[in-house]
Amino acid sequence: MMTRTHWTIALFVLGLATAGLATFALLAAAPALAAEATAVAVDPGIVRWGFAAAAASAGLAALGAGYAVAQVGTAALGALAEKPELFGRVLVMVGLAEGIAIYGLIVSILILNRLG
Repeated sequence: MMTRTHWTIALFVLGLATAGLATFALLAAAPALAAEATAVAVDPGIVRWGFAAAAASAGLAALGAGYAVAQVGTAALGALAEKPELFGRVLVMVGLAEGIAIYGLIVSILILNRLG
């Protein structure tokens, strides 16, 4: 059985190896990326509105998810106080409410990806 120290060392080594591999991959791809990056004139207004749309989608989704988790969490605690065996169902409902924020983040990433 591995102790906590062994797990910590193993995670550190795994993280270090992943960072090294990612750095090597970026260094190997640098010439191709530099050749691909050509100067394309982009209207600053488009970029500004794109960033605003990405921020709004992530921010409003997080706001909606926070409200949903507050409402569902309050009802969930009340239900769990009376019937503790409902924990699994309640956890799913709270997870669905948190999913709203993830959808907003995905939309934000898609918007930023279109900006280039």
